[in-house]
Amino acid sequence: MVTLIDTAASRPRHPEKVNRPESVVLRKPDWIRVKAPGSPVYKETQEIVRQNGLVTVCEEAGCPNIGECWSKKHATMMIMGEICTRACAFCNVRTGMPGPLDPAEPEKVARAVQQLGLEHVVITSVDRDDLADGGAQHFADVILAIRAQNPKTTIEILTPDFLRKEGALEIVVAAKPDVFNHNLETVPSNYLKVRPGARYFHSIRLLQRVKELDPTMFTKSGIMVGLGEERNEVLALMDDLRTADVDFLTIGQYLQPTKKHTPLIRFVTPEEFKSYATVATAKGFSLVSSSPLTRSSHHAGEDFAALKAARMAKLGH
Repeated sequence: MVTLIDTAASRPRHPEKVNRPESVVLRKPDWIRVKAPGSPVYKETQEIVRQNGLVTVCEEAGCPNIGECWSKKHATMMIMGEICTRACAFCNVRTGMPGPLDPAEPEKVARAVQQLGLEHVVITSVDRDDLADGGAQHFADVILAIRAQNPKTTIEILTPDFLRKEGALEIVVAAKPDVFNHNLETVPSNYLKVRPGARYFHSIRLLQRVKELDPTMFTKSGIMVGLGEERNEVLALMDDLRTADVDFLTIGQYLQPTKKHTPLIRFVTPEEFKSYATVATAKGFSLVSSSPLTRSSHHAGEDFAALKAARMAKLGH
């Protein structure tokens, strides 16, 4: 008789980081502390996620806002599994070779959206460089399934960069999400050490191409600060996003997940975040969210309503 032992639990979460030197994780200042989750509604949200066999970026990426969001039944679904083919130095999502796509996942996500009663849902994913289309058709299938079961729910997607995946972006845009988000994550000078599998100007071009394909679609991007970037680099990044006609910019504080992840250089003060918001608004973004705890999907529903209102105001309505 042969006994099969499942070693998955013993595999390191980030095998590429095992041999990296450890760095000191800086103590959080008072302005970035959050309450531990645990409200009854939080537990109800957790149960709905579990019952449908879903993965959330809230848990996988260790989002500090999970207590607040889940207590309002706001969960960001992460499709295509919990294993990412990239190895970004800042990210806490597990890395490795993912398994096959779950063909039932679109229906599971749509059912969970209905059970949570979401008026606005955010769908993100791991990078799937192993797939011919980077998972573009799966994104489209999820969008269509949500629309079929929840026709009044607005849909925001946070996508990978679909690097070297010809035609992938067109598939996703054709499914007509209400908001297309793709994060730059950091300034270009940090890409080699922070986001080595990505290309800064490819990401800018991706966002620009969305508006070329559908000028009515809202576009969004976000970055982390505290990674050693210079202020002028952040301002130049804002200009690049405005050149691509991006509507909404989010800026949040990088929080180092473990001693093996890329080091946090400093905590940016709330006053600096306010300054970034002032400059970004002056540069022409329709909406800016800039604070230590800002994350891509934090307050996404309220932000979508504000985006629509800002567009109507520009049109004179």
